[in-house]
Amino acid sequence: MSYAVKEMFLTLQGEGGQAGRVAVFCRFAGCNLWSGREEDRQSATCRFCDTDFVGTNGIDGGRFETADALADAVSRFWPNSPPQPHEEPLVVFTGGEPLLQLDPPLIEAMHDRGFSIAVESNGTLPAPPGIDWLCISPKAGASLQQTQGMELKLVFPQPDLDPADLTGLDFHHFWLQPMDGPDQQANVQAAIAYCLSHPQWGLSLQTHKLTGIP
Repeated sequence: MSYAVKEMFLTLQGEGGQAGRVAVFCRFAGCNLWSGREEDRQSATCRFCDTDFVGTNGIDGGRFETADALADAVSRFWPNSPPQPHEEPLVVFTGGEPLLQLDPPLIEAMHDRGFSIAVESNGTLPAPPGIDWLCISPKAGASLQQTQGMELKLVFPQPDLDPADLTGLDFHHFWLQPMDGPDQQANVQAAIAYCLSHPQWGLSLQTHKLTGIP
């Protein structure tokens, strides 16, 4: 299959359990919960997304006809080739919804190049085997199909999605991430209060927005 990529860049992971880690971000185009067009937002399942994942016209985006072609493109962003001792090259496949496109050939191609693979998904599609760090971010009104992984990261608060309904799932880490927008400060305080009274949950902040990195 070919792969439609919105953008690729080297950055620091901004949120969740790997915050601060150097990573190549590969953002796939397309999502199954929103078209990405503003005129469709109010009828979408996920209405609060703040990411542009439409098309392939972002930084170093494009269409890649093979898994090897995309894996080579990702690898070129890593500062050292070959990686230096103790470096652990990381690629984060995100979107949109990356599991619409991430497949076993691409996973194999990235592993062949020495990369660990992280994925940030809405959890509505089952994940293929071989992902090293799977982050699931459930959305209210969407059926959760992937119920295990490394971390569950819930944008909070969401009407009709209670964190208590997710605590029995098979994840190593549980995060509340305050919803961005005009009510962000109130959402931060609400997330802090919830974590303090429910210690299974930790607070995830979007440090890339705080620091101004991509």
